[in-house]
Amino acid sequence: MDFVRIGDKMISREKIHEAIDAILSRRSKGQSQSEVADALGVDRTFISRLETLGEIRKGGSIALIGFPIANCDEIREVAREEGVDFTLLMTDEERWAFVRQRSGTDLLNELMTLIASVRRFEKVVFIGSDKRLEIMKGLVDRSTEAATIVIGKSPVLGDVYVNPESLRKVIQGLKG
Repeated sequence: MDFVRIGDKMISREKIHEAIDAILSRRSKGQSQSEVADALGVDRTFISRLETLGEIRKGGSIALIGFPIANCDEIREVAREEGVDFTLLMTDEERWAFVRQRSGTDLLNELMTLIASVRRFEKVVFIGSDKRLEIMKGLVDRSTEAATIVIGKSPVLGDVYVNPESLRKVIQGLKG
């Protein structure tokens, strides 16, 4: 255990970390600040200040989905830097492997799970061919703000380079 002495008190860093983890876990599952405060025996204002201390950005949750992309790693880095919550990027080879490595039932189940996951996000950036983008936009809720980056006419054969700074501007535009 890692202890710190403050005056006549011995403080456990581990105990503090566990308490913070419990607070954040309950808040991320939808409990109100008051509910968490009551359950854990702390002031609601403490939870509010803790959230403010760790806040990276405000605004709706953002997902990024795109294929077939030549520079997936570079695009993932931009997404990470901009605080994107969910990223699914594939090269052309990865896209076809995703399809070929599953039975029809498994593929359908996995696609349904992915669609359900993406529908949770308030904002989504789609990168793909013109026809694929229209289909993908149709799968999200009407209340979801969707931005698209067209990388070619369907069908796109092979990987396409995506300009990282163009993507950054789109994400920043969604964040407001």
